[in-house]
Amino acid sequence: MLSEPPHFAPTSDRLRDLRRALGCFGTGVTVITTQTDEGPLGITANSFSSVSLEPPLVLWSPAVASRRHAPFVEAKRFCIHVLSADQLDLARHFASKGDGFEAFDWSTGPLGAPRLSGCLAEFHCSRYAVHPAGDHSMILGEVRHVFLAEGDAPGLLFKRGQFGHFAPEN
Repeated sequence: MLSEPPHFAPTSDRLRDLRRALGCFGTGVTVITTQTDEGPLGITANSFSSVSLEPPLVLWSPAVASRRHAPFVEAKRFCIHVLSADQLDLARHFASKGDGFEAFDWSTGPLGAPRLSGCLAEFHCSRYAVHPAGDHSMILGEVRHVFLAEGDAPGLLFKRGQFGHFAPEN
């Protein structure tokens, strides 16, 4: 007979355990960019998800406690960059800082948001809706332009607090 795994209620004293459980789900890594009055702004996020094909909608969720929360919630346009496995430096940079674009190859995208070079895919979006969601906000974007890299480069993944990439079974 198999024993049942431990279980718990996700109360405030068990947030660390809840975070560990959520970390079991591996995700892709993105950098979201927007243009502000102070210049280009970026943030690393793994909360990216497809929502709808018609209309083409995606979402991501910044933490309310983030210093970059307000500019992204207020942004009318933004770009979601899906990172390749060799872009760990980009992910780490924008996880801790929102500026410093001069360290990377970038240009202005079709809707005005910064475009970072070398990403697997880019989704240039206009804000569709913003919803409060506990200690985060859900930002829905309507995809207006897509850039898709040629080839089969592996994507950067995040699971259990570590970065890596997917290795298919042969």
